[in-house]
Amino acid sequence: MTADLPKNAHVSSHPCLQAKLSQLRSASTGCRDAQTLVHEIALMVGYEALGAGLSAKQDGTDKSPLGYPYPTSTTSPSPSTISLVPILRSGLSMVPALSSLLPSPVPIHHLGMYREKSTLQPVEYYNNLPYHSSATPSNPNPVLPELAIIVDPVIATGATACAAIDTLKDWGVKRIIVVAVLATKEGLRKACEEWEEGVSVWVGGCDEDVDERGMIKPGLGDIGDRLFLTLGK
Repeated sequence: MTADLPKNAHVSSHPCLQAKLSQLRSASTGCRDAQTLVHEIALMVGYEALGAGLSAKQDGTDKSPLGYPYPTSTTSPSPSTISLVPILRSGLSMVPALSSLLPSPVPIHHLGMYREKSTLQPVEYYNNLPYHSSATPSNPNPVLPELAIIVDPVIATGATACAAIDTLKDWGVKRIIVVAVLATKEGLRKACEEWEEGVSVWVGGCDEDVDERGMIKPGLGDIGDRLFLTLGK
């Protein structure tokens, strides 16, 4: 199924992840268990994504409890140039997992988007990305964003992922990793093709299509409503 996807698309084949995804799909899985499963799947997908997207870099030395010196490591890019970007609101559920994988805290910048019901196109309603400018006399060496990690449980039509990628590209990010629990084949393709040389997309599973409401089938249902117990709002 994934053989004809773009080279920057990555669908996990981990058997434990697939078992957890199957549990998350079930209509009988309640809010608390859904939150736990999303966290665990995000941790597993994020582990694969960051393993491929980062490298280790020596940044000094330290001593072990027995007094032996050893070289210390951090990541390249440095955490100071990495940002986590959850798509509100369900992306918030994946932030603790991705944050726990990184060696030190990184900025978290939120993007709020919803899909307009008739067109299924994304509408941005919140954006707290910082403004990055060129060097100035008062700030001759501005820290430019090296890597942004977008987290959103679902990539359905791909429109929201593409809009987020475009926003971050305009912001000045040099590279983007998208981490999701589930995508459709077409949504995954669109997200990968939006900025092929700068984006890699990592997902836990891939379904074939969406229904007339733009919901993935069989999918996960409205994962935001399931996570925040707002079903039937």
